[in-house]
Formats: sequence, structure tokens, C-alpha cells
Amino acid sequence: MEEVSAREIFQCAAGHAARFREKITELPQRPELSYPAALATFREALPEQGSAGAEVIGDLAAKAEPGLHAMVGPRFFGWVIGGSHPVGVAADWMTSAWGQNAGNHHAAPAAAAAEAVAANWLLDLLDLPRESSVGFATGATLANFICLAAARGEVLRQCGWDVEAQGLFGAPPVSVLIGDDAHATVFSALQFLGFGHDRVVRVETDHTGRIAAPAFAGAATKMTGPCIAIFQAGQINTGAFDDFSGIMPIARDIGTWVHVDGAFGLWARAAPSKRALTKSAEQAHSWATDGHKWLQTPYDCGYAIIRDQEAHRRAMTIAASYLPPSDEGERDPSHFVPELSRRARGFATWAMIKHLGREGIAAMVDRHCRVARAIAERLTVEDGINVLNEVVLNQVLVRFGAALPGEESDRLTQAAIARLQADGTCFAAGAVWRGRKVMRLSVISWLTDDQAGEMTAEAIIATWRAVRGGTLV
Repeated sequence: MEEVSAREIFQCAAGHAARFREKITELPQRPELSYPAALATFREALPEQGSAGAEVIGDLAAKAEPGLHAMVGPRFFGWVIGGSHPVGVAADWMTSAWGQNAGNHHAAPAAAAAEAVAANWLLDLLDLPRESSVGFATGATLANFICLAAARGEVLRQCGWDVEAQGLFGAPPVSVLIGDDAHATVFSALQFLGFGHDRVVRVETDHTGRIAAPAFAGAATKMTGPCIAIFQAGQINTGAFDDFSGIMPIARDIGTWVHVDGAFGLWARAAPSKRALTKSAEQAHSWATDGHKWLQTPYDCGYAIIRDQEAHRRAMTIAASYLPPSDEGERDPSHFVPELSRRARGFATWAMIKHLGREGIAAMVDRHCRVARAIAERLTVEDGINVLNEVVLNQVLVRFGAALPGEESDRLTQAAIARLQADGTCFAAGAVWRGRKVMRLSVISWLTDDQAGEMTAEAIIATWRAVRGGTLV
């Protein structure tokens, strides 16, 4: 097998990637192949002999592209995920090509330095306490885990228990207060940490999914001993924010560690027009958010932000005799995440903040929220379409035939979602909200503009008219 140069392989990959991106706007906003069909395309016997690198890359592109979703397109609204901006992707390619293990600053000085600077930029952008430490994690799921691990360690340390050394056997019980409509991944993080996803105190939420002060006060009065409270910036269905100003004083009074799950909603702090939604959220002890949402980095990028750096380090640091020590003023990336071998995530974060700047990030958040409102306003005037939420951020929750009995409206909503996805003009996903089927739109790709919003609203209305036309309504 004659091997070509690294340059030729990289150029081959770049060519395929560029062609995919150049046609993404015109492609159906859905995969052309189902999972079984994609599996059949990839399935073959284990190769006995290798193939040339450029040939492999070409084969991969040919096999994969028909089964790829248009997640980087302008009319993908299925989930709250960003569009992997080309600048971030390019920085991530270079990260892969450099092949740095970013576990410590001696092994990869540039990776550690970029991460340190990007961490400070993030704290400035989000206006969070500047003394906070930032762990660059795979995403908000792991970021929530990291923050809650630090919370667990600190609230037990204050009771005289070293959970990092002694574990949970015999430890004082820790109470966890969490909103009834918190994201599923937060419950998973609690499960991973030994708290159990069902052993928590679920605080009642209002019709938008937010914790209000009276409900939290009622739950807080029953708490004794070490306690962690988990609040939410941006409910996954409605985009609603917990009443931080009302509940933070109550949390302080009972001495709880407060964590904010702000996977996408925390970025409201980067836009002056939306910042009021997060008022008082900066009083928390920790925050989790994603880079691969509103910052538009490629995947494998989230941030665990913790006010108490020592609590953060105690929960995460991996020590071994062969690992170089950190001196005063030095920062080892692996001291803030549960990974020793790890990707240099700071490069893509640094690149995207450098590219967009404070003003560009704020403008993007504003644009997406404006597009979401415009879609909602256009849908609301169509007979038979109900927008169920007040569009405070970028989430739009839609139900079809809502005036009909619940089961019939569920059926029509499901039919509208299926028809819209098959059409391919745009992509929206289904969910269940308050026991009923809904369509959910999440406006968050860097490519999405007012025109994409108009096309989406028209496609949804046309879909509903076709579904309604075939039904006795």
C-alpha cells in the first residue's frame, strides 16, 4: 500500500468537509438514510489489509454523508445544539492534528495557556465571579457532574467528612433540592454521584417549568444538614428561568450550595437585552454551560464553573508520582475535570471567542431570540396552532388542534411533526409537555437568520394545513 503525505490526506478531508458545508442550506434538513440503512452501508468484514489514507477518507465521506443530519444547517431546530462554526471546526482540526494530550501544562504548555485565557474570557463574557475556576468538559452533562461533585465534597467537608478520601459509606446524608422540570442529565449526574435520581426533593414548578420563591421556600423549611440546591437557566421546553432573585436569599438562609444548570440559558448573560433573565444567578456557587450550544464550538465542549477553586480541585485532581507538580500561578487542565488524557478543548473556545468577540456573541443571541419570537408570532395567527410558551429566549413550544380533545390533538401534533420531518424544509422534534405531545423548536445555529425563520414558519403552517385537510377538524 502506497501512503500519501499528511498534507494530501488533510486536504482530502478538508475538501469533503467544505463540500458538505457548502450544500448544507440546500440539503433536506434531515438524514437521507435511516439507522438500519446507514448500518448496512458501513457493515463489512474486518479488513485483513489496510487501505490508502485518502481512499479511506473518501470512502468514509461517501458512506457517512447520506446518514448525517443537517445539524449545522440554518433550519435545524430539533434540539438545543449549535451549528459548529467553521472557525471553531478549523481550530478543532488543528487540535487533532497537533495531537496534544492536554492533561497538564508541562506536557502541552500551549493547550493549558489557551485554556487559561479562554477561561478568563468566559468569566468576563458571562459576568461570573472572576475568582472562579473553569473546567473544560465534554459538555454540560459532565459539567453538571463536576460542579455537583465539588458541591458534594464541600457541603460534607463543612460537616467534618472527607468524601474524596472516605466515600459516602457512613457519610452524613446530603439533601438535594431540584426543580420538578430540571433537565434529565442533571438527574443522571446525581445518580452517578451516588445521590440517586429518585432520592431528591423535587420542588414544584409553575406552568412554565420555573421554580418560584414560594414553592422553594416551602421545600427549604424542611431541610436539615448538608444541602445542595439546583436551579435552572433556560428550561429545555419553554426556555423559562427560575426566579433567581426570589430563591437565592432563601438558599443562603439555609446555607445550601447553589448550582445553576445553564446549558444554553446561561448565555443570556452575554446579551445585555436578555441579561435580566439571569438576575442574581451570579450569586450561585457553581454553573454549568455548553460551548457547543451558543458559542458554536464543535462538539466535546462544555464548561464547569465553580466559585471555590479549592473545592473544585479537591473533587477532580488526579495525582501520581510521574505527573509534574503545579507551581503557584500554574494551571493543569486535568485538575478541573475527571480526565487525565484529554482533548485540548481550550483552542476551539479561544478561537470562537476571538472570532465573534463580545459584541458578536451578544448579537447572535439577540438574533436567535428575535427569530424565535417571529416564528411564534406567525404561528399564533394560524387557526388550530397554539404556541404554549411565552417566548422569553429561543424556545418555541407548539401544539396542533389544541381545541380538540387531548388524544386527538396529540395525534394531530404527532402527525404534523412526522410530516414536517419528511418534508425536509426544516427540522423540528417532538416532546411531551405537561402530559401532552408538542412540537419544540430550538433556534440556536449561527446560520439561522430572519429568512430561515420565515421559511420555517411557512413550512410548519403548510404542514398543519395538509394534516388538517386530511382530518375532520
